Amino acid sequence: MKIVMLGVPGAGKGTQAIELATKYEIPHISTGDIFRANIKKRTELGEKAKCYIEKGLLVPDELTCNLMVERIGQADCVKGYVLDGFPRTIPQAESLDAALAAKGQKLNHVINVEVPDECIIKRMSGRRACLTCGKIYHLEHIPPVVAGICDRCEADIVLRDDDAPETVKRRLNTYYERTQPLIDYYKKTGTLRVIDGTRDKEEVFQAINAILGE
Repeated sequence: MKIVMLGVPGAGKGTQAIELATKYEIPHISTGDIFRANIKKRTELGEKAKCYIEKGLLVPDELTCNLMVERIGQADCVKGYVLDGFPRTIPQAESLDAALAAKGQKLNHVINVEVPDECIIKRMSGRRACLTCGKIYHLEHIPPVVAGICDRCEADIVLRDDDAPETVKRRLNTYYERTQPLIDYYKKTGTLRVIDGTRDKEEVFQAINAILGE
């Protein structure tokens, strides 16, 4: 079962991807994890990616695709995988399709977790993080026992710059510019299904599983 998860930052696609990977016993694969693993192993592709990441630049499509194709060719991907954060652009999607077609394979499902911008901004601005131990909270859904204090290490919890409303708006704009065209791309292939991501995460998970079982 080869699945691609799409959705704006904060839509919850990462959470759903992890749950799907656990249920179906297939790898959850994100570009971030692949970059970190290859950089840590100091592979040739990892060293190339590191040069861009350290400069704060986007890793080029060709390099990202090479890393991804290498990853999904590994033994643990025989039964399938859940791709989270890839592809992000039309060229990446075309490269993935070409790589799969060369093996006589194709994607089974592309799930777009759809959430309105105003809901995303509210979700993200409610997040708080402990910069000491990394634990994440949400003021509405997962508040700390003591306001402003981490349950785990008792350090202060803060609103990260990435979660500030203005930053979230910029991230959403970037998503629409670069990734939104993928929606139309996968509509044409007939693999795209849209899920209402404003519902409870368990309801979203059940809705996705209903699609996968069709």
